[in-house]
Amino acid sequence: MSKKTMGIHHITAIVGHPQENVDFYAGVLGLRLVKQTVNFDDPGTYHLYFGNEGGKPGTIITFFPWAGARKGVIGDGQVGVTSYVVPTSSLDFWKKRLEQFNVSYTVMERFGEQYLKFDDPHGLHLEIVEREAGELNTWSYGEVIPEVAIKGFGGATLFSTQPEKTAELLEKVMGLEVVGHEEDLIRFRSSADIGNIIDLKLTPTGRGQMGVGMVHHIAWRATDDEDQLDWQRYVAENGYGVTPVQDRNYFNAIYFKEHGEILFEIATDPPGFAHDESEETMGERLMLPNQYEKYREQLERKLIPIEVRELD
Repeated sequence: MSKKTMGIHHITAIVGHPQENVDFYAGVLGLRLVKQTVNFDDPGTYHLYFGNEGGKPGTIITFFPWAGARKGVIGDGQVGVTSYVVPTSSLDFWKKRLEQFNVSYTVMERFGEQYLKFDDPHGLHLEIVEREAGELNTWSYGEVIPEVAIKGFGGATLFSTQPEKTAELLEKVMGLEVVGHEEDLIRFRSSADIGNIIDLKLTPTGRGQMGVGMVHHIAWRATDDEDQLDWQRYVAENGYGVTPVQDRNYFNAIYFKEHGEILFEIATDPPGFAHDESEETMGERLMLPNQYEKYREQLERKLIPIEVRELD
């Protein structure tokens, strides 16, 4: 038995104040807030999802905002950098937009591609790269229109405590293809047109520490529940301790920590984000899973109010 994931389903990170988070990802980057819900394991904390107009797999970044929490340290055992992909000929727009909002950036080249590298307000390392592949994001917000909007993930750069073990996992278990080597990086590619490029850093950066400004986990795509159960068996057969299936309302999830100490999830593409509210109204109100609906009033009192604000 061998399997191949199509690529990234979502990436989940820990950040600080939720309104600062919404202002940056919706107001500056122009992503759609597709879901307001809570951390199912800690319902006093938001779980916010941002992506393209439909909230498709490969476009979703999710956040646990902990206002006032301890700052983390980006390092080995984590996703070090999250990459976004934009249409060709739109990088100049993004340079000007980042400057407009006083976001410092640097320009660098990797594997023949030009990247804008910058941090979000809570220290998460991000970058933007142009690529032709991938459908346009039809969501418009402020000056961010489909011709320049973020399509979804370009990919991610992984920092591993055992890069040779992580490389083996990516190729032999997750089914990604090695497509290049450059300096201290190996580049892998999956079959999807976005969320498909993984760069693995081969030299140590120092051990990461979880906290604000860190990626908590990276999730890979399973086509449906049956495919996910195949992944569960396959991952276990390859020597990794994998969790039972967890119902996350908008997808089902299994988790395992790979040998380089990065937390991996495998998430189902369905059912998506429009099954408990309409696609037109996604993200406008707090949605709770059934087990927490009876606590809505007290949760809404505890959660810091947020709103999507046009900052242009």
